[in-house]
Amino acid sequence: MSRIFVPKDVAALAVGADCVAAAIAGEAAARGLEIEIVRNGSRGAFFLEPLVEVETPFGRVGYREVTADDVTSLFDAGFVEGGAHPQCIGKTEEFPWLAKQTRLTFARCGIVDPLSLDDYAAHGGWKGLARALELGDVGTLEEVSLSGLRGRGGAGFPTGVKWKTVAMAKADRKYVICNADEGDSGTFADRMIMEGDPFSLIEGMAICGVAVGAEKGFVYSRSEYPHANAAFAEAIEIARAAGFLGQDVMGSGRRFELELRVGAGAYVCGEETALMESIEGKRGIVRAKPPLPAIAGLFGKPTVVNNLLSLATIPAILAEGAQAYADFGLGRSRGTMPIQIAGNVRFGGLYETAFGVTLGDIVNEIGGGTASGRPVRAAQCGGPLGAYFPVALFDTPYDYEAFHAAGGLVGHGGVVVFDDTVDMAEQAHFAFEFGAEESCGKCTPCRIGAVRGREVMEKVIAGHAGAADLELLADLCETMKAGSLCALGGFIPYPVVSAMTHFPDDFRRGASPRAAAE
Repeated sequence: MSRIFVPKDVAALAVGADCVAAAIAGEAAARGLEIEIVRNGSRGAFFLEPLVEVETPFGRVGYREVTADDVTSLFDAGFVEGGAHPQCIGKTEEFPWLAKQTRLTFARCGIVDPLSLDDYAAHGGWKGLARALELGDVGTLEEVSLSGLRGRGGAGFPTGVKWKTVAMAKADRKYVICNADEGDSGTFADRMIMEGDPFSLIEGMAICGVAVGAEKGFVYSRSEYPHANAAFAEAIEIARAAGFLGQDVMGSGRRFELELRVGAGAYVCGEETALMESIEGKRGIVRAKPPLPAIAGLFGKPTVVNNLLSLATIPAILAEGAQAYADFGLGRSRGTMPIQIAGNVRFGGLYETAFGVTLGDIVNEIGGGTASGRPVRAAQCGGPLGAYFPVALFDTPYDYEAFHAAGGLVGHGGVVVFDDTVDMAEQAHFAFEFGAEESCGKCTPCRIGAVRGREVMEKVIAGHAGAADLELLADLCETMKAGSLCALGGFIPYPVVSAMTHFPDDFRRGASPRAAAE
């Protein structure tokens, strides 16, 4: 029986993957062919979706951008055996955009049946948890520390330090929280794991629970991810029934339970303390720190709060050893980063590679330049509150320290590309507008600053602002950066200041740069 893979990742569904799967099933039945359709996750090459793959004796063969109307011609060409067709890309793993990646976190995504325990185990699943149980608490903590893994949610804080802090804390109960509240524009890595390789997150959280002495974990997702939430909820039940969660994890006598919580989509709930407030059933408002969550977090107990990508990387680190992971990367930025390339770009998608590649290579080589064919003008890195990098800074290595030195943030790994028609003053206005909408309102610099900044930017865009207004913007950004209670208010200055610094002409209003370009 031939196995045919049709992604059920949202990116594939958005371009007709369900219709393609139905057409393949119907055509096979009409021809009397016995096939098995596997609804896998996406490999992340969104410009190929729907990417249909066929399992053959010589490997999986891919067919790009398949529509329901293409299915008859595919069968005529013998695609069930990997036959030649204009949409055939050959062996999928040899397709250049995929072959050049270093996939550690996303090693299984797009390859396995997301809800098959057999598939997961066949591709190295549960080896990390088994080794963690063998090493014990101290040994596991040491492995995570030696790997050099840092938080993939934005701050880049060493994961091992956070885990050791919780492990050493004295308490009758501890928690592990996965921050899957993926709200940054141009990011989709968390969703891809939840839809395409959910057991890796479950395994990573179980390893963390074993290491720090926590018996309960929460995955905090957002309501805008219904497909991911449904898939992950089912994965939890499957893992629990198989003994990978519950009272006796893998027969070790260790207990670890996991629960999915879905928020209402407030951007501020991506901040760890607002997230905990939401899990506790309260309004998502930022807490003052100290105390740190590692000391007094969820329900006042020591809590590990990690981004989904951090936790989903843990199984690979434990399975292969800390050094194997630390061998990748640059400086203090060890391992790989799943970079999410979006915006006005030819080859959008998720590209996992070791830290150290330049931003220019990400945009121009990996991303293929702009989809519009116009010159690249800027790339925003790190979400809607990330800095705008001009082409002059495209030689910046993609790592935490280099980006910080250039006035930017790696953040969650999003890179959004803009061509030369973008108006950077309007982009700065959007940053303030976004902050005003999403602020929890607890601290004055964010609550008031975002509104005042939006008002000043409206004057700039209307052509009514003078030098004093631009000075006011600079002062306002400094106040917000230094005085805001959390990163939402503190990061709003990054897009604004970078736009003012690198694209000053856009703030001296005459004709709109967009109008001039058009």
